[in-house]
Formats: sequence, C-alpha cells, structure tokens
Amino acid sequence: MTDLARHIRDIPDFPKPGVVFKDITPLLADATAFRATVDQFVERYRGRADMVLGIESRGFIIGAAVAYGLGTGLAVVRKPGKLPARTYAARYDLEYGSDALEIHHDAVGDHHRVLIVDDLLATGGTASAAVELVQRCGGRVVACAFVIELAFLNGRQRLAGQDVFALVRYDRP
Repeated sequence: MTDLARHIRDIPDFPKPGVVFKDITPLLADATAFRATVDQFVERYRGRADMVLGIESRGFIIGAAVAYGLGTGLAVVRKPGKLPARTYAARYDLEYGSDALEIHHDAVGDHHRVLIVDDLLATGGTASAAVELVQRCGGRVVACAFVIELAFLNGRQRLAGQDVFALVRYDRP
C-alpha cells in the first residue's frame, strides 16, 4: 500500500493568509500514488454506483479515472456560468468564503446511484451542495469519497446521513 499522505504538499497562506492548502498535484504526478488512489475508490464502490460526479476542478481528475474504473459515466458540477445548457444551482459556504455550483438538468438521470468524488472534504459546503444538486436531478447519492479529509473542520456534520469516506485524514491543522 502506498502512503498517500507523503504525496500531499502543504502550501501555507493559499488561497489567503491563514489557510494551508493541501496540494494533490504531487500525488497526481506519481504514477503509483495516483493508481493507488483510484484503485482504492474503484474497489470500494464497484457495483454500487451508476454514475460518478466530479466536483470542479480536482474532482474532475479523480472522478474521471474512478468512473473509467467502475465502468460508469461521469457527471460534473462547475462554478456558475461554466456549463452551456440549462442548470440547477446551489450556494454554499467555504472555510474561506462562499460560492456556488451548477449542474446540467440532465447530468444525472432519475434513480441514478451517484458516487460524488472530490479531492478534499473541509467544511462540507462544496460536497453538501453537490448532494443537493444530485437530488434535484432525481439521482440518489450512494457515497461521498475524498482523497483528503480535514476532520478538524467537521465537514462530515454537513453531510449527515451520507456515506463519507476519505483516503487520508488530518485530525488537526
């Protein structure tokens, strides 16, 4: 088993002072670590999802690879104004501000079993917005899967009732 945490780089004071950004680009650049990341998600969720939903932007990278491994399609949620067709929108709070996500109305079909994938669970705002968007499309979230969880920010609380899984967990800043 690859120690994924050693492939995650801390970037202090990004995107603003006081925030320590968890950079997964070294993990993505290392073939063994990237494969181990994707393989763990694929093994855990095989047969449980009909669709993977990747959250902009690093969730696109991991989500696409997981969807390929599971043999499912990939849906995406993006920042406002980035999707060309009719969308649903959901607003959310971040650990350093607020934002919104959008999804195409037809991105997830009725009764699809959806696995939400992103790189990081912090306060849970982004993921909870993605859950809301899947539900508005008629899908059912089977799990929320993350490479990293910043457990000290209590993001799981905003995802109460969801199956939440992370490969790497940080219990303190």
